[in-house]
Amino acid sequence: MRPKLVNGEIYHICNKSIANFGIFKNEHNCKRFLKAVDFYNNIFVWSSLSQAVKRKKYVSSNLMALKNDGLIKILSYCIVPDHYHLLFKVQKEYPISKYINDIENSYTRYFNVKYNRKGPLWQSRYRCVLIKSDEQLLHTSRYIHLNPSTGGLVEQPEDWIYSSYRDLIFNPDILQDLKEISIRDGETYRRFVEDNLDYQKNLKRIKNLILD
Repeated sequence: MRPKLVNGEIYHICNKSIANFGIFKNEHNCKRFLKAVDFYNNIFVWSSLSQAVKRKKYVSSNLMALKNDGLIKILSYCIVPDHYHLLFKVQKEYPISKYINDIENSYTRYFNVKYNRKGPLWQSRYRCVLIKSDEQLLHTSRYIHLNPSTGGLVEQPEDWIYSSYRDLIFNPDILQDLKEISIRDGETYRRFVEDNLDYQKNLKRIKNLILD
């Protein structure tokens, strides 16, 4: 059963496209999805993202920057061609399932209009895991940031620009604001993530052999 998202708790959310369709292969598509994540992360959402963009009433911000009116505090994120990951802490008494649905529905409408298609875009309802410990939080964050390298999209995770990894290793202010992540130094976090790179790549190969 999907856990109820509770204020103050941390969750890992992910979802995948139908038939592993490459819905994020285009740079503009990636940016549009990240805009949706940012735009709807607000208790005072006053319109749809498409209307806000059309009226030039919305300017995107860094997803990792703290928002006073934010529903969630994003701790890590990554989007790859056929799925996304969000790791966040709930900050407001608000149905976070509505927030996720707003993001996914907004992107579905955008994608369907752009490519003249109809129907659902997502494989199923999003998956949600409650983070219960600091160790689980660190390993989940590392797993998320290694996704592009594990999938063969880039050699090093910092080469993938559609994730929070570069913010965490290059922007000390961002990492200092993320009190939930126990590693306080960007270089230390980089070593923690990249020391596991070969293992995670091999683990994916083993999974592929088992499933094929």
